[in-house]
Amino acid sequence: MVRRRGRSNKADTSDEPTRRQSREAALQLLYQSEIGKIPIDVALENSNRLEFIPSQPEFAIQLARGTAAHLKDIDPLITRSAQHWRLARMAVIDRLIMRIAVFEFLYTHDTPRAVVINEAIELARKFSGNEALPFVNGVLDDIKRRLETGEEVPVG
Repeated sequence: MVRRRGRSNKADTSDEPTRRQSREAALQLLYQSEIGKIPIDVALENSNRLEFIPSQPEFAIQLARGTAAHLKDIDPLITRSAQHWRLARMAVIDRLIMRIAVFEFLYTHDTPRAVVINEAIELARKFSGNEALPFVNGVLDDIKRRLETGEEVPVG
């Protein structure tokens, strides 16, 4: 058997592109909720009319509703790891990206934390500026480390 460099014999069954689209949709929902000062369920109703939810909406809805519902658990972790930054002073998009990632750290256990961080960085690359990349990465990596060493106790 001849193996080609950089290719695997496994069929690509990854659903990461779909999950990435779901993360993008969740970010848009949370942004609409935050900026419009509306409940997440109203943002969801609006999104059904706008049709920007991906073809498999369950993960996007889980992320958006779950993140919005657990801010009391999520925000203190971000605040502790974002040294010298208050949540209110962070760019809205960056704050929301980190909230989604921390929700995944705490309440969904089907994606490794390192992958969640990489996905958050990709969201920041697409929706924020290049200066956000090291900030989002640093904050999330610190939260991941704290959770893994037991400095922070996961609630999910």
